[in-house]
Amino acid sequence: MIRADATFDNSFPFTPHFNHASGFAMHYVDEGPRAAEVVLCLHGEPTWGYLFRHLISTLRDTHRVVVPDHMGFGKSATPADRSYWLQDHIDNLERFVLALDLRDITLVLHDFGGPLGMGLAARHPDRIARIVSTNGPTPFGLPGEIDRLLANAAEAPWFQWIVKAGEDGSLESVLGQLGFNILSTLKLNGFENNAVINDAWLSAYGSHFAGPADCLGAIGWPKGFTLQAHQFEAPNAAAQEAIRTKPALAIWGEADRTLHAKHFLPLFSALFPTAAIHRLPGVGHYCFEDAPEQISQLIAAFLQQTRAAAS
Repeated sequence: MIRADATFDNSFPFTPHFNHASGFAMHYVDEGPRAAEVVLCLHGEPTWGYLFRHLISTLRDTHRVVVPDHMGFGKSATPADRSYWLQDHIDNLERFVLALDLRDITLVLHDFGGPLGMGLAARHPDRIARIVSTNGPTPFGLPGEIDRLLANAAEAPWFQWIVKAGEDGSLESVLGQLGFNILSTLKLNGFENNAVINDAWLSAYGSHFAGPADCLGAIGWPKGFTLQAHQFEAPNAAAQEAIRTKPALAIWGEADRTLHAKHFLPLFSALFPTAAIHRLPGVGHYCFEDAPEQISQLIAAFLQQTRAAAS
C-alpha cells in the first residue's frame, strides 16, 4: 500500500481519507464543498485515484469530488483473504457510497470503473444524477453486450495476452511484478503521452505493487476474465427506465488499444441515444493522462450545462 501522505512530488496533494465499511482500509479523496453536487470518479486497471488528479483540481471549487481507490489499488489495502471479482468491487463501492450517504452523484467511469459504476447505478438508480463514460464501458443489460465484449477481446492485445498468459500459467507471475513492469503494462493498453513520464509519475503508478502480495487487485481483474468469474449487475426494469433518463456524456480516446470505440460507443448510444459523444483522435486508453485538460474542461462544461438545464 502506498503511504497515506505520499504526494509524488506534490502531483497528488490531496488529503487522504479512509473508510472501513467493507472490512479493509479503502482510501479516498474527498475534495470540495460537502454540500455541493458529488462527482464520483472510478478508476480501473491497473491505476488508482492518481489518474483523476487534474479533474479533481478542475472541479473541487464547485463540486464535491470523491475518488476511491478500489481494494488492492492505490492507497487502499490489499487483503489476502478476499476475492477481486467485479461483484466484490461493486459490493465494496455500494458500502462506501452508503457509508458516506452520497447522493446526486455524477459517475465518471474509466476502464473497469465502467461496469463497476453501472453496477452501483443498477442497485441505486435514485442516487445517480449523471453518467460520464471516459473510455469506460457502460454495460446495463442491453442486447448484444456480451457479443461486443467478446468481439473486442478477440482483437485487443491486452485481452489476447490475458488469454495466453492464463493458458500458459504466467499471468500471476507477470502481473505479480507490476512494480517493475508497470510502464509496459500501461503501454500495452494504450498510453500515448510520454511527456508526463518521470520518476514521480512512475512511482505513483508502480509503488503500490511492491511485491506479488500487493498485486492481487491488478491480478484479479484479468484472472476473473479468464475464469469467467466476473458477474455483471443485472438492472431491473425500474433501474433501466430511471438510468435511461439521466444526462450522459461519452469521451473516448480513439487510440485505445484495449477498449475499442467501435464496440463500446454503440452500447453507450443504445442506453443514452441523445447523449453527446466526443471522440479524441490520438488519445489512448488512459485518456486522463493523454488529454487531461481537454477532458476536464469537457466534463466541467457538461456539469454546468446539465445543471442549468435542470434549473
